[in-house]
Amino acid sequence: MRILAELEESKRAISNLDAKISGRLSIATSHHIGLHRLPPVLRSFTHKFTDVDLDIRFMESEEACNCVLKGEVELAIATLPQKSWKHLNSQIIWHDPLVIVISTQHPSVYKTSTRQPSTQQPRLSVKHLSKIPAILPSRNTFTRLLLEQALGLNAQSLNIAMETNYLETIKMMVSIGLGWSVLPVSMLSPDISRLDINGIEFERLLGVVSHQQRTLSNAARALIAELEKKG
Repeated sequence: MRILAELEESKRAISNLDAKISGRLSIATSHHIGLHRLPPVLRSFTHKFTDVDLDIRFMESEEACNCVLKGEVELAIATLPQKSWKHLNSQIIWHDPLVIVISTQHPSVYKTSTRQPSTQQPRLSVKHLSKIPAILPSRNTFTRLLLEQALGLNAQSLNIAMETNYLETIKMMVSIGLGWSVLPVSMLSPDISRLDINGIEFERLLGVVSHQQRTLSNAARALIAELEKKG
């Protein structure tokens, strides 16, 4: 694997001697970013740089960062880790505010919340929230770690009914009343309610990850520039 990575590095360095933006560009990204953030960026990029062959791989953000580290992809466009990873560069492109949500019809909210008046979001304590079934991203994912840190809780303190890393699936499960979860503000809809948990506010950072010790191709540099413009 190391030899292959070194060969790719040599090919990129030689290709960069020509200012032309072309060739294969391999990137890894999450399904959520691929659906909600990347379409306008990639539309503009592919229109401008028709000689670039995009190789897009969908995976969890943690795996995407590992793929950059191992030289399997040139860039990751992902949720950024809270702590920097050795040998990786990360650049913030989007701030993604997160909120704790539950179905507007979930009975637990209206039994334990202090909702006044009806136009305000329900209020719950962390203690009450921890007793309601939760539908959460998998343990040790960047988003899950952010949530546990914000609430001051861990897996043993939560009533976890289900774990999945697909935010669209989480939203659907929440909307039908199976439990509470955490979602980006951009995914709120009329059938789910934002919960006020002791005024807690937090966000995740989305951006681009590259390897510190590898030369970026002209195509990778062009894509980063496009991300900066559209971010």
